[in-house]
Amino acid sequence: MKMLHVGIVACSAPGAALCYQTICFEGAQLLGPHAHPDVSMCSPSFARYNECMERDDWAGVGEIMLDSAERLSRAGADFLICPDNTIHQALPFIEARSPLPWLHIAEVVAEEADSRGFRRLGLTGTRWLVMSDVYPEKLEARGLSYVRPSGEARDEMNRIIMDELVYGVLKPAGVQYLQGVIDGMKAEGCDAVILGCTEIPLIINDSNSALPTLDSTRLLARAALHRAIAQPSISTTAR
Repeated sequence: MKMLHVGIVACSAPGAALCYQTICFEGAQLLGPHAHPDVSMCSPSFARYNECMERDDWAGVGEIMLDSAERLSRAGADFLICPDNTIHQALPFIEARSPLPWLHIAEVVAEEADSRGFRRLGLTGTRWLVMSDVYPEKLEARGLSYVRPSGEARDEMNRIIMDELVYGVLKPAGVQYLQGVIDGMKAEGCDAVILGCTEIPLIINDSNSALPTLDSTRLLARAALHRAIAQPSISTTAR
């Protein structure tokens, strides 16, 4: 079977690794033992991204992403995914110059939420992500509402993500804190929660969350896998 070549624009290691593993493991379930589409990954130092984010230099983040896109294009990729919600803020800076089309993580999540009948979503993630328009834009386009976390919750979630999860440090206290945030979102009328950091699925899932979870990492990986197999026209996807 001829399949499209998936290019992964990596940011932090755990989210990129989980996305890659999902494509490969679930590819075998669909295609047969050990089978999956070709996958290439470009992973610049996370420190470069972090330096730009700390000074709110999203154009600078975009240039790092664009460099990865160009490298992946030369490696033979047909389309791109980025298993990092936060740096999708930089995509508008470089999409028009990208050599390849992208699947947008928030669009994938919004489509899943809509298809499952969820109408009010809690948003978790880094402080940059939850205060950005990355998810609101895609959710509102489908008539979905959302709840942002409080300022205190934003800061503590950001600390857990940036000081623990991106290093692969999984602490019970971090699990408990995020469970408390989700409990609060349920009390505010949310019917599902977006795991809007690609590392959060390492510690939160449907089995320990008060709300159904929308796992952005695995949803993006599955969308990429199905696109690679189905081979829709490249021209139909926004660049």
